[in-house]
Amino acid sequence: MTDTTANASPLSGNVLFYGQPEPLSIEAHAKLGVDPVEQPYAFVAEANIVPLTVTEFAPAALTYPVIFVGEARQPVAVMGLRQGENLFVSEAGAFKPEAYIPAYVRRYPFVFANDDVQKRMILCVDRSAAFIKEGGATPLFVDGKPSPYTQQAMEFCNNFEQERQRTEAFVKLLTELELLETREAVFTPRNPDGTAGAPQKIAEYFAVSEDKLKALPAKKLAELRDNGALGQIYAHLVSLLGWDRLIAMAFHKAAASQPAAGNA
Repeated sequence: MTDTTANASPLSGNVLFYGQPEPLSIEAHAKLGVDPVEQPYAFVAEANIVPLTVTEFAPAALTYPVIFVGEARQPVAVMGLRQGENLFVSEAGAFKPEAYIPAYVRRYPFVFANDDVQKRMILCVDRSAAFIKEGGATPLFVDGKPSPYTQQAMEFCNNFEQERQRTEAFVKLLTELELLETREAVFTPRNPDGTAGAPQKIAEYFAVSEDKLKALPAKKLAELRDNGALGQIYAHLVSLLGWDRLIAMAFHKAAASQPAAGNA
């Protein structure tokens, strides 16, 4: 989705998933509330990558490949092999029970945006979120003030902003040390006779080079260990083993969607 208010507002920022982010205010949103939703993550069902903060690398690595993408080397969790397909979230909005849910997803429908005029962060809410309604069960405001629900959301977004800044510093460190290199995720299909077919590239991304990491001076490696960066790097590297699982999941889903032989 795109930010439909971007051309009419000084607010800016990364708003993946947010169809209609609006600065939260008592004037505009006093009557709004949130209704409980049994499977609330339908908005993620068509996202094949989701941003991560660096402190999420270890828990996310148990479920997804954790890679770096784009000019900014944004760390993301890979949830599908194709755009528009998420192998971990059903169309109804349910994450697989074993899947880690990134903080980027959990903060929805709230998000901080940059106010470029006043040079500050503004808490916004996605007015197009399906579970935000007039008279919703959990109000956004009570007695003219942010409700406990909204206060909790504000605290979560504040913490997320701190983690986002920590992530930017981590990526800057990797860049300065020239540890990132271009990698490919490749699938080798099997021919009908059992022999290996031609390899197929399914993704190109940035990852830490183990050779460059090993080549760092011992003092620099010790610094990375002591500031926690080395642990996050290894979590990222271990997560790359998840490409095979992701490929297997994609093939299983494709096979399940095919009509059974003889049922045509």
